[in-house]
Amino acid sequence: MTPESAGPESPERENIWLHRFAVFTALGTTFLIFAGGMVTSTESGLAVPDWPLSYGMFFPPMVGGIFYEHGHRMVAGFVGVLTFVLAIWVSLKEDRAWVRWLTLGALGAVITQSILGGLTVLYLLPTAISVAHAALAQTFYCIVISLALFTSPDWKRGLPSVRERHGNPSLPWLCVLTTAAIYLQLLMGALMRHTKSGLAIPDFPLAFGRIIPPFDSGAIMIHFAHRVGALLVTAMVSWTLIRIWASYRTHRRLLRPILIMACLVMTQVTLGAFTIWSQKAALITTFHVLTGAMILGVSVLLTLRAFAMVAPEIKARHHLQTA
Repeated sequence: MTPESAGPESPERENIWLHRFAVFTALGTTFLIFAGGMVTSTESGLAVPDWPLSYGMFFPPMVGGIFYEHGHRMVAGFVGVLTFVLAIWVSLKEDRAWVRWLTLGALGAVITQSILGGLTVLYLLPTAISVAHAALAQTFYCIVISLALFTSPDWKRGLPSVRERHGNPSLPWLCVLTTAAIYLQLLMGALMRHTKSGLAIPDFPLAFGRIIPPFDSGAIMIHFAHRVGALLVTAMVSWTLIRIWASYRTHRRLLRPILIMACLVMTQVTLGAFTIWSQKAALITTFHVLTGAMILGVSVLLTLRAFAMVAPEIKARHHLQTA
């Protein structure tokens, strides 16, 4: 019996709708990252000076920067409601205790994120809180993508085991290193945005006409570190692609994510170049932020699949999927 042909009260049908709701929550979070990026790109973070209300209202006039800032708050509120519903649904219908705890972690993260968002406004966009707000956004995104995977019928049935090929590090741990590099690069990007270092180096691909720029200011150092990080991420994604293509290309659950990541990385580099060439045009800059988050999300998905399919400790893998 397939999930679609099961009766209305069957566990299979309940599970597929829970999975679909988790996917919808992940999609909503993707749009939330875009909305938050537009706030920074349009420098609308203080267009609304109070919090949690906006000029003392639930729905202020949506004009100018208020449209981006209050719109971001509305989308964040919607994602918060989705996360709350997901947490309740999982608590009632999910047998795996670790999935229930992970969902509660997502709920705690979205609540903390809303508080950090309020503090960024009340304390006039301090860099530390703004970067923490951006970092937690990426962490929350990773959690909801993981939940979408863990609630999928494919995961619950058990992913096919793949004989591990020789390699150092192993494919799962190579994916971990790649994901960590992407996450750190996003943190550096957030630091660059919130310190207004995005145009500290005004040309690309060179830097002040050189390969290594003169480090005359902290802003230049932050900007150049972000460029170096982009090279590191490109190298790690390329390494992972080569490893999967050489040894696992017949396994679509591993091949498809890394191919998507490779396409997204090429898109991201292009968007980064146009961000500079366009003097940080709002839409281009925001899509640069969004694409970075999507690379991270796909990398998390690939890493989880790699551990489930390729990890040598089969007993530990089985426990992860069935506990």
